[in-house]
Amino acid sequence: MHRRQWMAALRTPVGAVAAGLVAVLVVLAIIGPAIWGDAAGTTDMGSINAPPSAENPLGTDALGRDILARVLVATRTSLGLALAATAIGVTIGLVLGTLPSVLGRRSGRAVVTLVNFLVAFPGLLLALFFAAIFGVGARGAVAAIGLASAPAFARLVQTLSATVAGRDYVAAARIAGVGRARLVGRHILPNIAEPLVVSATTGAGAALLAFAGLSFLGLGVQAPTYDWGRLLGEGLSHIYINPVAALAPGVAVVTAGLAFALFGEASAAALGLRATRAPVTPRPPVEGLAWAGGEDSDVGTPPEDVVLDVQNLTVAFGAGAGAVRAVDGVSLTIRRNEAVGLVGESGSGKSLTALSVAGLAPEPAVVAADRLHVNGCSVLGASDRQLATELGTSVAVVFQDPATSLNPSMRVGRQLAEVVEEHEGASRSAALAEAVQRLRSVRIPAAQRRATQFPYEFSGGMRQRAMIGMGLMGQPSLIVADEPTTALDVTVQRQVLRLLRDVQRETGAALLLISHDIAVVSQMCERVAVMYAGRIVEELPVSDLMNAAHPYTRALLASVPDMSVDLERELATIPGQPPEPARRPVGCAFAPRCAFADEQCTAEDPPLAELAAGRHAACWHPQTTVAVPEVAPSRMGGH
Repeated sequence: MHRRQWMAALRTPVGAVAAGLVAVLVVLAIIGPAIWGDAAGTTDMGSINAPPSAENPLGTDALGRDILARVLVATRTSLGLALAATAIGVTIGLVLGTLPSVLGRRSGRAVVTLVNFLVAFPGLLLALFFAAIFGVGARGAVAAIGLASAPAFARLVQTLSATVAGRDYVAAARIAGVGRARLVGRHILPNIAEPLVVSATTGAGAALLAFAGLSFLGLGVQAPTYDWGRLLGEGLSHIYINPVAALAPGVAVVTAGLAFALFGEASAAALGLRATRAPVTPRPPVEGLAWAGGEDSDVGTPPEDVVLDVQNLTVAFGAGAGAVRAVDGVSLTIRRNEAVGLVGESGSGKSLTALSVAGLAPEPAVVAADRLHVNGCSVLGASDRQLATELGTSVAVVFQDPATSLNPSMRVGRQLAEVVEEHEGASRSAALAEAVQRLRSVRIPAAQRRATQFPYEFSGGMRQRAMIGMGLMGQPSLIVADEPTTALDVTVQRQVLRLLRDVQRETGAALLLISHDIAVVSQMCERVAVMYAGRIVEELPVSDLMNAAHPYTRALLASVPDMSVDLERELATIPGQPPEPARRPVGCAFAPRCAFADEQCTAEDPPLAELAAGRHAACWHPQTTVAVPEVAPSRMGGH
């Protein structure tokens, strides 16, 4: 794992706290005995069970020894024994968990049955059982806790291994004669490492608590050695005289357990970051579009007025041969002052494309592209800090549901002002004043009062306007509107769309409007890109919609009712369902629903080819007859 991936994980709040706690524990374990060892072992019969004082902040024990020094010195013993027990549990758990994947069916079932039998017993009960077998003392307690934690870890390994063992690459390795140890180490464990790391680190915290419990009961560490559990037992006997003596080792146990748990979360974040950035083999460049090439390609550069330049965008979930491409080879360019619509049925990949453009793709997604630039800035490979600095004010995103896009616990004005404070360093009062002005600019009445209210006090339309206003707190060169009117009624839809159009024209920004409603897009945009099954199947000017070439685009247009529709006839629909990304058919994805499909359509995937200037379609049989009426402008209230 690269250092920068760990640094990115440790810069998060969870990672920073985990690193701090683990560092403190490690330092105490190393230097504790050397610095405080004498004070922890020196008896003073003249100050037995003394209360806290300046000399002894936590008081003394029954032999006059400093309790604080003993708690600090016990860090090494407590952590060392807990980690040793965890190592035993993880090792045995890995062996038991992976055996069913490499053994025969009968032997594998026997191992699974054994693990299921052991998991049925509570862990603490197993630890007490093994402690009685191995005897009193630190070694017996380590073995007992290690064996008691192994079944649960083995069950996790079994479950995760079963999901990998059936993959084709594991079967191929077996056929090739790969040994069992290498099969497990190279083909199974690396694919389930992330949850195992989390389980191991949190298991270390549980082992620490279990060890403290055994020592507290007198079954663990024996005198003269001591750990936090033994100190807790000693302090408890004098809790009415000096409560702090019992509280201090308890706090140490809880703090160390928390450190292990948070470190596991930080490790998972680092491992997940590595998986997210794993490369995906890109598809060949799409034919018929300019500027297709890699980041370092010499195949031309886009003109200066191009705000969004996307070439061969792929968004996949998973890695390797099992990766599912939800967006597959999308290329799109948008210039300043231009509005482009991206339309298609639900699940076609529109929103995922928009999120990837804004650098907001969900964490499991693997995003790859020959080029993904906004204002000349590469979105791919940029750190979160770079994206926030370079794109934070140049890209405005308007999401589908404003009810979930605004922080419900934060006043609307403060949310807008936060943008200016973060990116421009404005003072709190100046930023709030600008936020009020932006609320006025998006036509929210009584903006001064509304800025002090919470989102739940806004109507749906006002929340959406506030979201648009938040995007305008910077100087956006690209507005990404992801179905911005989905949750609104028709009247408010018209108002919000008019506002978007006016804002786009006033600022000169490029607009990418995502919608499943081609009528909305036809009233708002100059150009339309139609998506189906993760790919763009047609791109053309809005003025040429009535001459759409792709059967899917024509079917979308035909399914839009207007004021002249015959009320006696059933509404036009598209038969069938869009394919799932993991089950995309061979050839043209629309072929199973297309009336013009033939053998070529079901055998070969058509490229996105140029039909005329500004028009492209991915179809073996593009239509040329005028068969679709123009969408009536009255649909959008006179837009």
